[in-house]
Amino acid sequence: MSEVIDNRAQRIRTMKEIIGHLHAGGAPEEVRARMQQLVHQTDYSEIVAMEEELLAGGMPVEELKSMCDLHSQVTRQVLVQLPAKTVPPGHPADTFRRENEALHGAVAAARAAMKKGAALELRQALNDLMDIDKHYQRKEHAFFSCLERHGITGPSKVMWAKDDEVRALLKRAGDAPEAALAAVEEMIHKEENILLPMCLDTFTDEEWAEIWSASPRYGWCLVEPREGYRPDPAIVRNATALAAGEAIQLPTGNLGIEQLLGIFSTLPVDLTFVDADDRVAFFSEGPDRVFARSKAIIGRKVQHCHPPRSVDVVDRILSDFRTGRQSVAEFWINFQGRFVDIRYFAVRDAAGQYLGTLEVTQDLTRLRQLEGERRLLEYDGGAVQP
Repeated sequence: MSEVIDNRAQRIRTMKEIIGHLHAGGAPEEVRARMQQLVHQTDYSEIVAMEEELLAGGMPVEELKSMCDLHSQVTRQVLVQLPAKTVPPGHPADTFRRENEALHGAVAAARAAMKKGAALELRQALNDLMDIDKHYQRKEHAFFSCLERHGITGPSKVMWAKDDEVRALLKRAGDAPEAALAAVEEMIHKEENILLPMCLDTFTDEEWAEIWSASPRYGWCLVEPREGYRPDPAIVRNATALAAGEAIQLPTGNLGIEQLLGIFSTLPVDLTFVDADDRVAFFSEGPDRVFARSKAIIGRKVQHCHPPRSVDVVDRILSDFRTGRQSVAEFWINFQGRFVDIRYFAVRDAAGQYLGTLEVTQDLTRLRQLEGERRLLEYDGGAVQP
């Protein structure tokens, strides 16, 4: 049996069959024993390939998400722990690992506080763990974007859904801290043993440089990057295709690239354009963006830029715009103390052909507070002096 099983394709098929038994209601202990008997060892790439095949075969993301912790438990004992690839200090993978170490420390501190009944210490540890959102956002928008370029979409679909589950558990951690702590630890295991090895084996130097460049938008979780890694500027992707002195000819005038960039960075709204193939083609960069954006999302399917729970809404809007049933969709939310308006516009050419969708996000907090009139010139900070 071992001679037959010692084959990548056969191992993946065998794991699919065993995991299928788990989804059908098989006891985890029985499935784990069968896994150890038939699949003597496997690595992260085969587990990812197995889950990708399950999704390609029609398994809903929600079902895979609901069972992925059990997948991890039954495959953990056959997963080969490959030596961690060495990266320089400050490399995105180095920072990611150090954040996970800090998160492990916060989990341990929370458990120690629970054991001795120290409510204040427990609250502090749980507050530290809330910093995990920065870690997850960087993973979801920068790491997943690069994986998808290489045709690896399963982790972004399933892990993002699990990230949201961890976020929700942490928000309720005051009532049930152990469930949140266990969920954080389980995700750390998946990141360290599956996600990071896969990224280190897959990403190019250019992609790591891109992730490094985009990472400050999301911030750091409990630790800051160390000094050391700094990509060669020559390999950092340059988003401006025009030379500095070259102008764009438009029907109503001409703009140089510096002027155009200046306009986009000055507008009091955030713009994101998704093309007719549902891929992110452009976003504006202002100093006070409501939602962080990374250059890694350029070319990414917009459905992959949203948590799985909201993809149905995204698909509905795009379908309605593409068919002409609708041309505008609007939402307004309270976000981090700000009142935010989010509008989506169908973009069409002169003949009515659908070209894509424009997202316009604006912080309306100050505008909602305006009253009366201002008819005299006055700058923020005081009236104009004669």
